[in-house]
Order: sequence, then C-alpha cells, then structure tokens
Amino acid sequence: MNAARDVPVIVRNSPDEKIIALAGNPNVGKSTVFNGLTGMNQHTGNWPGKTVSSAYGRVRSENFEYVMVDIPGTYSLSAHSAEEEVARDFICFGRPDATIVVCDATCLSRNLNLVLQTAEVSPNIIVCVNLMDEAKRKGIRINTDILSRKLGLPVVTSVARHKKSLSSILDSMDKISSGKYDASPTKTTYPDGIESAVQSLSGTIEQYCNGKLNSRFAALRLIEDDDSFSDKICGYICDSDGARNALEAEINNVREKIRSIYGSEGVRDAIVTAINNRAEEICREAVKYDRKAYDRGDRRIDRFLTGRVSGYAVMLLMLAFIFWLTISGANYPSELLSRLLFGFQDVLTDLFVKAGAPQWLHGIVVLGAYRVLAWVVSVMLPPMAIFFPLFTLLEDVGYLPRIAYNLDKPLQCCGACGKQALCMAMGFGCNAAGVVGCRIIDSPRERLLAIVTNNFIPCNGRFPTLIAIITMFFIVGGSSGGIPASILSALMLTVIILIGIAASFAVTRILSKTLLRGIPSSFTLELPPYRRPQIGKVIVRSIFDRTLFVLGRAATVAIPAGILLWITANITIGDMTLLSYCAGFLDPLGRLMGLDGVILIAFILGFPANEIVLPIIIMAYTASGSLSEIGNLDAIRELLVANGWTWLTAACTMLFSLMHWPCSTTLLTIKHETGSIKWTLLSAVIPTVIGMALCIIVTSVTRLIGLV
Repeated sequence: MNAARDVPVIVRNSPDEKIIALAGNPNVGKSTVFNGLTGMNQHTGNWPGKTVSSAYGRVRSENFEYVMVDIPGTYSLSAHSAEEEVARDFICFGRPDATIVVCDATCLSRNLNLVLQTAEVSPNIIVCVNLMDEAKRKGIRINTDILSRKLGLPVVTSVARHKKSLSSILDSMDKISSGKYDASPTKTTYPDGIESAVQSLSGTIEQYCNGKLNSRFAALRLIEDDDSFSDKICGYICDSDGARNALEAEINNVREKIRSIYGSEGVRDAIVTAINNRAEEICREAVKYDRKAYDRGDRRIDRFLTGRVSGYAVMLLMLAFIFWLTISGANYPSELLSRLLFGFQDVLTDLFVKAGAPQWLHGIVVLGAYRVLAWVVSVMLPPMAIFFPLFTLLEDVGYLPRIAYNLDKPLQCCGACGKQALCMAMGFGCNAAGVVGCRIIDSPRERLLAIVTNNFIPCNGRFPTLIAIITMFFIVGGSSGGIPASILSALMLTVIILIGIAASFAVTRILSKTLLRGIPSSFTLELPPYRRPQIGKVIVRSIFDRTLFVLGRAATVAIPAGILLWITANITIGDMTLLSYCAGFLDPLGRLMGLDGVILIAFILGFPANEIVLPIIIMAYTASGSLSEIGNLDAIRELLVANGWTWLTAACTMLFSLMHWPCSTTLLTIKHETGSIKWTLLSAVIPTVIGMALCIIVTSVTRLIGLV
C-alpha cells in the first residue's frame, strides 16, 4: 500500500510556494481561521479514494506565498474515522512545509494532545490558541510565553472571527519558512517498556526511512498494533518488498515482546495516558483560572438539556418550533417565487410561438422540463432557506452534540452509534445531506445502518405534501380549539415525524440483529462550550454549502422528470393517456393500501423530487396535460373528495410519503457513499416494503372495525 496515493497532490504556482496544513480538533474554529486567511481564494474537492471533502486556499504574506490545506478535524493521529484518517495521512505523508494546530483556549489541555502528537512528526509546528475572547469571558488566562517554552514551539493567539487577529499567524509562518525560528519540540516520555521498544524499532526504521518520516513517531505508531496504519507506514518508507518483509518481521518481534508487558490493549492506553499527562502538566503551568467554576453556567444548562426527562422534552419542543417556523416562514416567499417563475413560463411560451416551434417541443421543454423545475425550486427553496440556517445555528451554538448525547443510549440499544442522531437531524433538511453526514461514524457497520435508515426521516421535499394533507383533512376551519392552523400543523407534523424516527430505530434494531450484526461501538463525544452564533456566517454557510448544493442536485433530476411526466400525460393510446393506463394498472394495489392507482403513479413519477407528488395527483384527476399549481386548498380538497378521498386515504398517503423509496438524488448519494448496488437497492426496498405493509394493515383494520 502506497500511502502517498491517499493524500492529494497540491499544485504549487511556483517552487517557492509553501504548503501549510491547518489541523485541529472539531469545534475549535479551524475553518474560521482558514476562511479568514484565504478569503474567497478557495477550492474544494474530495481526497483521493475518499468521499471526504477537502478545501485549500492561497494567502500571501510580506515574504511568501502559501497554500493553506484545511484538513478534517481530528482529536488525535490514531484515526477512527474516514475524516481522521485523511487528516492523519496528510500530516504524516503529505509533507507540508509546516502545520498549524488550532486549539480551543477554553479547553487547552485536551487540544494539546494533538499538538504533542503532531510535533513528533515534524518540528515545523505553529500552535494557534483560538477563542481567546471566550477564555477571557470565562476568566481563563493563558501565558503564551510559558506555553511556548514548555512546548518548544511558536504559540500565537487569535479570535478567528476578527480577521485582524490572524496577522500573528502569518508572521509565524514567515519565521518558520525563512528558518528564523529554531523549534525544538518537547518530547513526551513514555513508560520504560515502551521507550525501550521505540528505541529498538526506530533504529531498524532508520535503515529504510531515508528521512521520509520521523523514526520515533513511526515506531510509536507501529507498536500500537494498528494494522491499517502500519501497512501505510511500511509502504511509505520501504522501497522494496525485501525491505518491507524485514521491517514487518522486526515489528512483529517487538510487538510480541511489548504485549507480554502491557497486554494486547495496554500499549495504546499507556501511550495515550503519557500524552494526556504531559498535556496536563504543561497546562498546569501555562493556564490559570480566575474562577474555579468557570464552566458552571454551561454545566447547569447541560443538566437541563441532557436530563433524562427535560432533555427529550426540549428536543421535541425544539423540533416542533423549527417546523412551525419553517412552515409559517416559507408560505409567502414560496408563493412569490412561484408567481415569478410561472410568470416567466409565459415569456418562454411567447418565444416558442414567435419561433414557430412545434407544439410537442413547447410541451416537452416548457410545460414539461421548465414547469417541473419551476415547481421544485419554488416549493423547495424557501423552506430549505429557513431550515438549513436554523440547523446550522443549532450546530454553531453547540446544541447538536447534546442531541447526539441524548440519543446515544437509545441508539446503543438498537445496535447503533449516537453519532447517527446528527445524521438524522441533517436528514430533515435533505436525506442526501444526511447520508453524506454519515461519514462522521467510525464503524463501517454502523455507518451502513445510518445510511439505510436515514430515509425514514422526512426531508423538506416531503413537507409540502404532508402539510397540505394535514391542513385539508385534519384541520377544520383553519384552527382547532383556538389553536392557530400553523401551530396545529407543526404539532401534527411533529407527531408524523416521530413515527418516522420510531421506524428508523426499529429498522436499525432489526438490521443490527440480522444483516448487520455486530457489537455497537462506543465513541467519545465532546460537548463543546456554548457559543454566541455568528449569524451572518451561519446564513452564508448554510445557503451556499447546503441549500444551493441540495437544490442543484434536485434541479438536475427534475428536468428529465418533467419531460417524462409530460410525455406520459400527453401520449394517448385509444382514448386514454399513458398516465391513465399506468394508474389503472396500479389501482388494485393502491386500493389494497388505502390509496388508488393515481396516488401510486404520482409517487413513482415523483421519484426525482418528492415535491411534485401532490401536483401530479391533481394533474391526473383534472386530466390536464401538464403539472398543476396548488391553489386554494379548499378547492383541492373538494377535487380529492370527488375522486374518492377519505380521511383514511389522506392518512395512508401521509404514511406512504413517510415510508417509501428515497428520491433519486438520495439513492445516487447512497451509491456514491457505499459503492454498493446491493445496499443502494436495499435502501430503496426496505422502506417501501414497510410502507406498503403498514398501509395495508391500517386500511384492513380500519375497514374491519367499520371506521370508513
């Protein structure tokens, strides 16, 4: 295995340009430092062989030009996930000219673990102590002179949200690049048995290494018994199979000796303990606290937000509030956007008429492709533009890790990992985004569990259909008992979503006992300090990184869907359209499920985008040849009732909307993330079979007891 293949090739604009790795724990403001230094001069992509995004940007100081590589957040160089693996590999094998390790000033001891490990790879380290404003607010004083002397490294401080505070980083980068700073990093001392093994093995490594990698660091990682990383190290430093075989024989010999002293798991524990002790020792001298209970406020809030009863109550109320805000806030902009886009349709029609285009071409392009695209954008964009900033705001404040903490035990009982809760939360905005978010889960088995079950979490694309049906069939007269319709809709939508969450837990449990058997892993979850959110950056990041990204994917599949929809609705065989034939064929199955053939064909044609399911139903019932706008809900309710809808039809339609195949964007994302057609198909089949079975059961029981 050639480790060099697993790191990106950074193209230098000139031989003098320096490559700087930007490392740090999650939630320390690393990306804010990166954005502050590079501005808009950034590029993104994926790491070689990984589905982990990377970012790099350029910055110029007074003396040098730099390429800043923003590597994924990691707690240590002992990788446990794809993100941590690419971070470790770039630091170890990417040969950056220097590495900046960003630390959180409010919990410096924990962050110094990564500093001490990185310093074992290369002495060209800059320690950036960020979030100094929060440290000051909590009465934490950091003596950077003592910290620098103890670490043997340059130390700078910053408040990354204020760009001016980053100038000291550029100054330190210049000093290291020009050789003016002679770093002599502190060396962590390990127990005698480990030091003896490291000394023995590092001597052998020196014979093959040729300066490619620090031999002491390589020896430490090799005796930890991490086979994956060992293969990479051996492949990186050995130039021939003979050298590799000789090195591996020596590694196995040293490992056997040290296992006899510490046991199979004791070596890593001893190494981690030594690093932790050294970090705490440094912090005892460099960090002073004006108030011993500086974090008392955070802990009080945590006791409430993570309490056995209050924690779940707050989550439910927060969920209902976000849905209410999304529902209420999206109505007017969605209507305005719809008028704008459908108004432009008339302009396109005039252009086609003036150009003398045939009717079929106008139908395919304007009434098919453009009309469906306009519908998806007008219905999907406003709620996403509200939901994603709210989601990012909770992330920025520090509440999302508390949700993961609360749901860790229930997910452990299902054989899964608490991090799955974060992926579920992302799924509310878009299931494709939730699937991508599953990369944070370390275990491949648990990652698959999270991917396969994410579709049970209804995304923004399903909200319009669910909300419209709730309003038409379960809320009479706009309110009930004095409760405004928007609040009642949000509460009922929350109940439906809880059904989806329960299904996700149940299927996770079943899969973990059958196809994906295994012991649930434990994970270290950091509860970051509560922070004042950066509203402007939250809005920009959520709109550009999430909303427009998801909307772009949806638009690419909406156009061919519009073409197919127009063709099926306008090509006739005898006196019936293809759409009517398909609906008639599916009608017996639909009736068995409490639906009808039109509803089933609408779900099938809505495969590219869930937003168009209800408009297709209206189009089929009115026998119009193009997608229909949703106007007055009372008129639509009359149309649906005239075509045989009852409260049972409405309930089963919502149930099937909640549990059926993922949209095309999500399935493509699942295929990309898993690299497996098998798991992609299962991700579609499992929710569909469950949705059909539940609809049939609900319909049969309801008819049996005479409720319809």
